[in-house]
Amino acid sequence: MLEKIEIQHIIDLAKIAGEAILKIYQQDFSVEKKADNSPLTLADKTSNDIITQGLQEFYPEIPVISEESKQVPYANRKEWKYLWMVDPLDGTKEFINKNGEFTVNIALIHEGVPELGVVYIPATGVTYYAVMGKGTFMISQSEITIRLNDKREHYSQKSKVKVVASRSHLSDEVKEFIENLKQQGKEVDFISAGSSLKFCLVAEGQADVYPRFGPTMEWDTAAAHIVATEAGLQVLNANTRQPLIYNKEDLLNPWFIVE
Repeated sequence: MLEKIEIQHIIDLAKIAGEAILKIYQQDFSVEKKADNSPLTLADKTSNDIITQGLQEFYPEIPVISEESKQVPYANRKEWKYLWMVDPLDGTKEFINKNGEFTVNIALIHEGVPELGVVYIPATGVTYYAVMGKGTFMISQSEITIRLNDKREHYSQKSKVKVVASRSHLSDEVKEFIENLKQQGKEVDFISAGSSLKFCLVAEGQADVYPRFGPTMEWDTAAAHIVATEAGLQVLNANTRQPLIYNKEDLLNPWFIVE
């Protein structure tokens, strides 16, 4: 299946959705509350429609799970070998606060494992993408494609560690993680960023580790997960030290660490 997917289709789709998001971003917009009290905007809905319709047009045989789409019962989706995992606007709080740190995320999942991922940043026009076995790439604002280096020193071996964590969701456990590094005699540089950008900063080498000790959903991480792993990193369950898996019965992720 992976060889049938045209990565450029997915990048283009993310960019079209991103352009629609930016049009709304540059205007006044209203904010609704979802059932869980999290914010929802017209941008979330518009991006979702563009991506889900585009994926169904290109690849009608592959079902879609999206943050904004009605969730399919596990009894049905557990039979799916392949599926798209989509977050049409990751970082809605960043979008509302107008700091630019929001992303469009599209991933192809095969039997629980991300095999392809695109993360697009509408505010900067930068794209990160990865295909299993082919590496991770960043397309800059000036349309220059750079392969992200997968040879790096693990953060535990460094004397100075750059830790990236959430701008909107900094937990006490992450503060404790940082404190533990300091107690080991390490100099810690803290970087704050929103959305799946945190994965991308580690993949790019601008940060060394991303501890996420708080709730996220599978669509928040799927695309950025393979961007990180194809750049030579691991995305591990913080308790079991096993890779995150997708299309679980409960779509809530465990606490994890990108290293």
